[in-house]
Amino acid sequence: MSTTLSHQTSNTVDEAALLTAATTLADRFAPLADDFDRNRKLDQDASDAMAEAGFYRLFEPTHLGGLEASPVISAKVFERLAQGNAACGWVAFIAATSGSTLASIPEESARQIFAHPNVMVAGVFAPSGKAHVEENGVTVNGRWQWGSGTQNADWVLGGCMVDDGSEQPTQHMVLMPASAISFLDTWHVSGLQGTGSTDYQVTDLQGSLGHIVGYKKNRPPKRPLYQFPQFTLLAIGIGAVALGIGRAAIDELVNLAQSKKRINSKATLADRVHSHLEVARAEATLRSARAFYYQSIEAAWNTAISGEKVSVDQRRDIRLATTHAVEASIKTVDAMYTLGGGAAVYRDSPLQRHFRDVHMASQHIMVAPSTLETVGRLYLGQEAQIATL
Repeated sequence: MSTTLSHQTSNTVDEAALLTAATTLADRFAPLADDFDRNRKLDQDASDAMAEAGFYRLFEPTHLGGLEASPVISAKVFERLAQGNAACGWVAFIAATSGSTLASIPEESARQIFAHPNVMVAGVFAPSGKAHVEENGVTVNGRWQWGSGTQNADWVLGGCMVDDGSEQPTQHMVLMPASAISFLDTWHVSGLQGTGSTDYQVTDLQGSLGHIVGYKKNRPPKRPLYQFPQFTLLAIGIGAVALGIGRAAIDELVNLAQSKKRINSKATLADRVHSHLEVARAEATLRSARAFYYQSIEAAWNTAISGEKVSVDQRRDIRLATTHAVEASIKTVDAMYTLGGGAAVYRDSPLQRHFRDVHMASQHIMVAPSTLETVGRLYLGQEAQIATL
């Protein structure tokens, strides 16, 4: 069965086709997890398959050949991918989110970048670089951390402070061809090893002014998807991956429990009362968090498609639901890992990978404990920094 999704010419996206493609690829990528971890990045074939399935175009504008899909549909795709392979789910949401920025560059530049439909963009929002605007373009210098998927990408984003002679530099992302990037061997980590989230840098890279995201009058079209703040889309992806890992952990434990026995016991893990209680609690924990997660996204999306701006209260709720989804997924995975006993600690056990991956995902700043502080302040009617909500 082909996993390629044809271009959409409107906001009508075939959710069933996307989820079928995600399930097909999740099943295909699941046995490759050890290889991706060992290589500390995705195989290019795997990345290309996700590009062909349309996953990297989920947030790209329809007038450029993108799908401009709703965050609800996209989250389900990332979640489904992560059930099979967390690194693939992670890279897919990073690429999709990065692709959304191309709605904020000149159309001529965007069409050059999208010379073929399966172009992949990935990168880092943090302004760790400097860009100096000159008469005929821009010169970029910088080094960025956490470059998930960048080694598989065609174009790489780097957050920069842009100096164009104005009173104060302004913060923008700059698009750079992957062929001009120096990738550094820094990605030696405990979890999500296959995401290839290594450092990268450029020195005196000459670029086009048209590759500065949101520069001057370049703004995204006033359509529903682009009413979602960039950081909201980023957080949604993290929650989706965590939920996918949580589901994978429960499924793996249930499978293991059918045959695992204690020494000198005929009873399987599935026969034990303690297992019944732990699996029931895990299902309740994960499903309730998932329901809150999707309910908050759907509420904001309904506002966006009605032509109204997503409210601060809705952004607050999404961030709370996303952070809660990650915490609930950790609780679920930890319980399944513990219940798996000695069998869970071996490298060939998916449970140990789920344990490492979900804890790694929780370290992202978008779902850090400080998010709960911001959300709590808003619920209590106090002033709060909402720029990154």
